[in-house]
Amino acid sequence: MTLEILTAQALVPVHHGFFTRKGGASSGVFSGLNCGQGSSDQSAVVDINRGRVAAAMGVAPDRLVTMNQVHSADVATLDGPPAERPRADAMVTATPGLALAVLSADCQPVLLADRAAGVIGAVHAGWRGALAGVLEATVAAMARLGADPERMVAVIGPTISQGAYEVGPDLLDAFLAEDPDSDRFFAQGRGDRLLFDLPGYGLARLRAAGVGRAEWTRHCTYSDPELFYSYRRATHGGEADYGRLIAAIRL
Repeated sequence: MTLEILTAQALVPVHHGFFTRKGGASSGVFSGLNCGQGSSDQSAVVDINRGRVAAAMGVAPDRLVTMNQVHSADVATLDGPPAERPRADAMVTATPGLALAVLSADCQPVLLADRAAGVIGAVHAGWRGALAGVLEATVAAMARLGADPERMVAVIGPTISQGAYEVGPDLLDAFLAEDPDSDRFFAQGRGDRLLFDLPGYGLARLRAAGVGRAEWTRHCTYSDPELFYSYRRATHGGEADYGRLIAAIRL
């Protein structure tokens, strides 16, 4: 089966892709293109999947760089393949031929580019990282490499949509403590449950950081099991583990 890759016209001609789960070698609950080295999938199979992604991005496997993602606001600035995966939730570079990649399974994968400056970024932004400022930190790191936020394009890939993201009142409290206007990203759910608009929140943070164009592909990971892995869907289904999607960008 061939890979199925989502792209965003806003990022063209920068080489990028939000990879679906189609076209991979994994089986069972990981069936498809599982690229999560931290999953319990067979490591050799994950390597095969990552090799297919690298080939699609036009780079050698060692130039497809992922992170040890920890839901932080930390950003790694790269000028070549690192000796080991950086412990961070975003990467930026001005080095051609280096593919920056993020893994996700409901959290936001965000790809950014300033084509004129030749600077790109890739972000893993769940609610913790977004609240901590990982998106703004990425914009600032790209600016230090010569990018202009007004020229930047940022695209949020497949992520969990508000209708599927039920949370407790404690999450609302955490957001209100940071910004009293954050209640606009929460809708009433069942009982005391709330529905959180993660991509809406991400877009608002990107625009507030001065990004000239920010959009979401409008794909929900939870609601489309044929195309996407979802941590929350796997949890609700009682599955022992779940696959990780990959999104990548390179100059």
